[in-house]
Amino acid sequence: MIEGRDVSDISVKDMAKIVGYVPYSANDSFPLSVVDTVLMGRHPHAKWGSLNNDLEIVYDTLKLLGIAHLAMRPFNELSAGQHQKVMLARGLVQEPRVLLLDEPTSNLDVRHQLDVAKMLKALSVGKGILIVMICHDINIAAKYSDEIIMLHDGSIYAAGTPKDVITEENLSAVYGVRSRIVDDDGRPHVILEDAIPMDSESAAVLSRADGGKMPSEVRTR
Repeated sequence: MIEGRDVSDISVKDMAKIVGYVPYSANDSFPLSVVDTVLMGRHPHAKWGSLNNDLEIVYDTLKLLGIAHLAMRPFNELSAGQHQKVMLARGLVQEPRVLLLDEPTSNLDVRHQLDVAKMLKALSVGKGILIVMICHDINIAAKYSDEIIMLHDGSIYAAGTPKDVITEENLSAVYGVRSRIVDDDGRPHVILEDAIPMDSESAAVLSRADGGKMPSEVRTR
């Protein structure tokens, strides 16, 4: 269900106007320019005579992400971080009401991770977009999320506000690490301290996954 409607009753084109998706990495190998790559995100809204308006939206989005200077560059010649921003731009120009993001900050340096996370938060608040993103950076998630779902072994382990979910106990159980949680303007900030020693069963599983070679942390214990 989405917005009270069964998704099976929604056409693909109409669904593309509601939900946008930005994958972890793009498999596009054709030498399209960045503008043409992002313009594909406007396809659900395309109609006769709409190209100029679509291009305006594309360029505004490229400027928003700080990549307008890449507009005419071939997409398949960009760096991993630039790829990530172009794919984010393509998702944004769909003007969806729900935006699904698979690790949108994974290929970015620290400065650009913060820029993108802050921009997504502003879009969510300013335009009323529901943004759902997978994120392995606990502090990015804690700083910018309204709600967090923590997964473990394929199931939901905890769900709620960052303060409810990002706890020393949960991080110990899910990630196997010791940590300290400090308050950062009302939000949790994680300081990692050490990995928790694995039990013999966990070490054996890891050994099999690594071709029988025991990792040094386990071997020394």
